[in-house]
Amino acid sequence: MEESKTDSPGITQPTNPGKRLDSFQPIHVNPALQPVKKTLSMGWVILALLVLVFLLYFFAPIGTNFVILGIDGGLGRGDLGRTDTIILTSISPLRPDIEMLSIPRDLWVPIEGVGENRINTAYFFAEARQTGSGAGAAAKVVSQSFHVPVSYTVTLRMDGLLDFIDAMGGVDIALVNPAAGYSAGVHHLDGKAALAFARSRAGTDDFLRMAQGQVLIRGVLKRLLQPEVWPAAPEIIKSVRAVISVEIPFWLWPRLGLAILRSSPGNINSRVITREMVRPFTTNQGAQVLAPNWDAIDVVTRELFGN
Repeated sequence: MEESKTDSPGITQPTNPGKRLDSFQPIHVNPALQPVKKTLSMGWVILALLVLVFLLYFFAPIGTNFVILGIDGGLGRGDLGRTDTIILTSISPLRPDIEMLSIPRDLWVPIEGVGENRINTAYFFAEARQTGSGAGAAAKVVSQSFHVPVSYTVTLRMDGLLDFIDAMGGVDIALVNPAAGYSAGVHHLDGKAALAFARSRAGTDDFLRMAQGQVLIRGVLKRLLQPEVWPAAPEIIKSVRAVISVEIPFWLWPRLGLAILRSSPGNINSRVITREMVRPFTTNQGAQVLAPNWDAIDVVTRELFGN
């Protein structure tokens, strides 16, 4: 044993105090407890990743572009109708915004395999060649003409609008100016009246009729968001399935549905191709059509769709 030094009588200090620590009993940690800590840490990482995926899925700043097509079939023409209603639409869940651009049916554009023709004939010619291809062909023509990527379509048979509107108990339309025989103000329409409003050409032209279509769409969206309508959901879904074909992947539905639920009429930015953006002319065959002024139209599409 090493010698100790005495600082004062009766008190002996070890010459090497560090060695006295060896006399204490070591504390042993049970190795079986360590994986528990690692498992808890991994659980938090997985949870954080799931939350991140959830947020990216529902709120990523990426719009979904599709075309709404209103087909004038059901009048003895079967499915070989033309798209009297063409609305280029984008929904962005992050903002949330709904952008809509109504396209005149007489717009003169190139159609693959057909040549130049009215834009509303793209569906007709494709459907005549191959059943079920009309919507995709119409979307392709819209995408190529307006330089906006479009992958999906929503096709509505206009004759089915009657049952759809009746199933939700009618719809309210808000008119800033008189239209289709209605005065300015709010009007409640049943299915028959809504269909007549959407198709009306009385005292108006295609430009005003496009605006009427957007008024009706805003009214429908607003109506569907009212809780009093929700008990009628089974009947509404039944009527929708009978007349609407939605070519949008199922995995996108919750994302778009949330965006629509979060939106309000004020978040619907609806525009139309106006008279100033086209030039009327008569073709060699005597058809009265509209030549697009793409410089003017491109300004609008950039504002709405950022292309």
